[in-house]
Amino acid sequence: MILAILLCVSMASNAIYKRESRVLVFYKTAGFYHKSIPAGIQAIQNLGEKNSFQVDTTANSAVFAFNKLKLYDAVIFLNTTGDVLDEAQQKEFERYIQSGKGFVGIHAATDTEYSWPWYNKLVGAYFANHPKVQPANLLVVDKNHASTNFLPDTWQRTDEWYNFKSINEKIKVLAYLDETSYTGGQNGSKHPIAWYHEFDGGRAFYTAGGHTDESYKEPLFLKHVLGGIKYAIGK
Repeated sequence: MILAILLCVSMASNAIYKRESRVLVFYKTAGFYHKSIPAGIQAIQNLGEKNSFQVDTTANSAVFAFNKLKLYDAVIFLNTTGDVLDEAQQKEFERYIQSGKGFVGIHAATDTEYSWPWYNKLVGAYFANHPKVQPANLLVVDKNHASTNFLPDTWQRTDEWYNFKSINEKIKVLAYLDETSYTGGQNGSKHPIAWYHEFDGGRAFYTAGGHTDESYKEPLFLKHVLGGIKYAIGK
């Protein structure tokens, strides 16, 4: 009898442990629309299939109600632009993060919600401008994170490289952009390009890559995004 009880407890524990994580990809735009959004959605769906997490997608901000958001371990802002949430939805998202959940921002997530100071702190910076798409060197300075622990010290890739303003001083930088390796940089020798931090009870990860379709076919970039998602989920 005791053995049967222990077996049931063990099976229940395993069922809880094996529950698949669930993320929401949010891609609403109220400004520039990135043509790479469909490629990004497909890439994240593929990552979910291969790494045992469920992926839902929407451009409908009505999902930003706590009772709906609480179903997700993390919300991913994929190339969002402009004011995509109203005041009530903003409050619901704040409550979601405060409940211990995660956020991932990809590329234009920093070109979003300029009049919402809380979001500025969450995402870590605001987009200022960018030069043309071109190759550049990323200097990986923190390899103790799931999004970078496999990367070379100098990671060369081609993308649209953002200059930032209103940078949150509390972010933990994973990689800097080497402004000597391309033209158009405006943030100097400490130009953050990927970072993470704990914020307001939750976790946030941001990478400035992901403008081009090709980004979502790059094995290293996809592994970088996957590591950020796992961090946001809490794994």
